[in-house]
Amino acid sequence: MRVISGSAKGRPLKAVPGMGTRPTTDKVKEAIFSMIGPYFEGGQVLDLFAGTGGLSIEALSRGMERAVLTDVDKKSIDTIRHNLQAAGFTEQAELYRNDAARALKALMKREAKFDLVFLDPPYRLKVIRELMEQLDQGNMLNSHATIVVEHDAEDAYDGPIGRLQWARRAEYGDTAVTIYKNSSQEQ
Repeated sequence: MRVISGSAKGRPLKAVPGMGTRPTTDKVKEAIFSMIGPYFEGGQVLDLFAGTGGLSIEALSRGMERAVLTDVDKKSIDTIRHNLQAAGFTEQAELYRNDAARALKALMKREAKFDLVFLDPPYRLKVIRELMEQLDQGNMLNSHATIVVEHDAEDAYDGPIGRLQWARRAEYGDTAVTIYKNSSQEQ
């Protein structure tokens, strides 16, 4: 695993030890960023179920200003901390060991708003729809925000969720990536 493009291009990223985390492959990561970017002029990124931190680190490398990363697993948090340091983004990131729903509640209290959200929960957890509803109902998304959902290819996400409109889906073996856009005009 490595940073594919941008200011930290080529920097190696460490994987989470053990079999509990399924890191996004470089091929899928490259495909995601060609769909949503490939580069950004600032913005805030939220990475729930951050795992290695690879998606947020890639977004920072490609121009996002700040990132909030959460994961419930201590080994993941330690790995993300290492990867942020290796890529030179420690100062641009906030890292929390927390369950995704609780993290969203805490961020909502801070009135945090995001331009890009990565949702890549373990495939056995069927929480994507409720987390997207929480993001929408909590007004945590800037207008025209993008939500990237990485999920089991057998699961279908193809309709609107609140103000979030389905934009695109691509499959890569057992993995599917579905892109949603915030249709809200509020800021």
